[in-house]
Amino acid sequence: MSKASLVRLSDVSYCLQDRMILRGVSWEVLRGERWAILGANGSGKSTLLRLAAGYVRPNAGGEICWRDERRIDLRDLRLGIGWVSDSISADVPIDEPVLDTVVSGRFAQVGLVPYPGYEPNESDYEDARSKLSVLGFQHLASERFGYLSQGEKQLVLIARACMAQPWWIVLDEPCAGLDPGARERFLDSLQRFLLAEPKLSVAFVTHHLEEILPEFESLLVVKEGQIVASGKKRQILTNRLLADLYQVAVEELAERNGRYWPVFAPSSRP
Repeated sequence: MSKASLVRLSDVSYCLQDRMILRGVSWEVLRGERWAILGANGSGKSTLLRLAAGYVRPNAGGEICWRDERRIDLRDLRLGIGWVSDSISADVPIDEPVLDTVVSGRFAQVGLVPYPGYEPNESDYEDARSKLSVLGFQHLASERFGYLSQGEKQLVLIARACMAQPWWIVLDEPCAGLDPGARERFLDSLQRFLLAEPKLSVAFVTHHLEEILPEFESLLVVKEGQIVASGKKRQILTNRLLADLYQVAVEELAERNGRYWPVFAPSSRP
């Protein structure tokens, strides 16, 4: 039986201030797929995901379908998509307890504010503790969000995103700004989460190949607003593809435990 389509972009283009950000992009995400979106800074990766998540509309051609529907009101759509990025982290109240931050995801809030008829109950808090536990961060429940490390904040936001039982989670450059140790600790927790939620569809945006965990079996490569490769990671990932993407010759593509590291040639171009 074929998998259901979650998001389908057909020949989508997007322009900002007379500059073409994306041109003629077509991409489909099926239920249960884990995609990594790879590209250099400014290639259009985040814009592509913002279109796919319904935060902006194609304004230069093409169409987007979500679960085989052309939606007009995108507010309901976005409730089913868990978006994790630094921009959300900056809006969470500094002194908010981590457990409240996680629970806020159930009510689509940034900063938990109980309203009559929408007050969190003990079941909500138990669910939040469970989400933190899966990530190995249950010990942070009583900490203040603003005092966490950057990597810890990102993991808490993943737990928050899961509270709404989303059908898709988007991780927009979650490792940006992390030092190598913090990055590896973050990726270890993320891998634990992915293994615990095998049916959840996830997109992971990065410009570093080595951040892509083996659980992300599908790869979308974006360059200058266009898709230059799409498919199973093991089938499309080559030295030539990376050299073209980064404009630096690649001597070797090393693989260790399902992760890849490019070894660039010094002072050379393809």
